[in-house]
Amino acid sequence: MVENVIWPAYLDAERSRTEGRRVSEDLAVDEPTVDEIAKAVQQIGYDATIERDKAYSREPWADRGRVVVRGSDDSSKNDLVQAVAAYVVAMRE
Repeated sequence: MVENVIWPAYLDAERSRTEGRRVSEDLAVDEPTVDEIAKAVQQIGYDATIERDKAYSREPWADRGRVVVRGSDDSSKNDLVQAVAAYVVAMRE
């Protein structure tokens, strides 16, 4: 079973691509939380586990956590991150 990890930095509008953002600026949001990401993952139909005590390697001073996605064997990580970002944007509107 494939496990994918989604860090909040992947969706953070404050970050540039070189700082870890993986979505376009129109899908990025300010300060995404692991709770929002996990909810979006579940809306897509995958299992999500929140690990709150983890720090992204490009920001080791901030324990923002991460979301581990299980059961996403049928899609690429990029497709998964794009879909999650779209759900997070929709949740905030």
